[in-house]
Amino acid sequence: MMDLILTVLLWFSAIGCGLLAGLYFAFSTFIMRALDRTGAEAGATAMNAINVEILRSTFMPFFLGTTASSAILALIALIRWGEPGSLSMFLGGVLYVVGMFGVTISFNVPLNNRLAKTDSGEVDTVWRHYLDVWTRWNRVRTLTSTAASALFIAAIAAG
Repeated sequence: MMDLILTVLLWFSAIGCGLLAGLYFAFSTFIMRALDRTGAEAGATAMNAINVEILRSTFMPFFLGTTASSAILALIALIRWGEPGSLSMFLGGVLYVVGMFGVTISFNVPLNNRLAKTDSGEVDTVWRHYLDVWTRWNRVRTLTSTAASALFIAAIAAG
């Protein structure tokens, strides 16, 4: 039974990390630039709308569920240390929880909150800072989500 649970968690995490990596990749490679092309006020307005909508979407169960399953996999890897795939499972879990969830909570969410509270008189300055810093941290989320997905796939292959 434990092997079945482990297999389900690994597949869910690999797919969840991959889906979120794709979303973050899209934001880093073209969505943020497209928002910027609309101008600071329009870009900020659109990003604020995205930030409200994403909380109500199916993104959230994948965001939270993948974080939880990745943390569980890291713990299981410690318990099953030395078994095939345990190192990949541990590294994938830690990388995802720290590099995606930790970065999101520590950097992207506070930037989103600041953007939401911006007065129209300061939108140009705040948007410039937001666009640069938010996208930089989003690239970290893209890379760590992609790497975690690959590590979980490696753990599946090893098992």
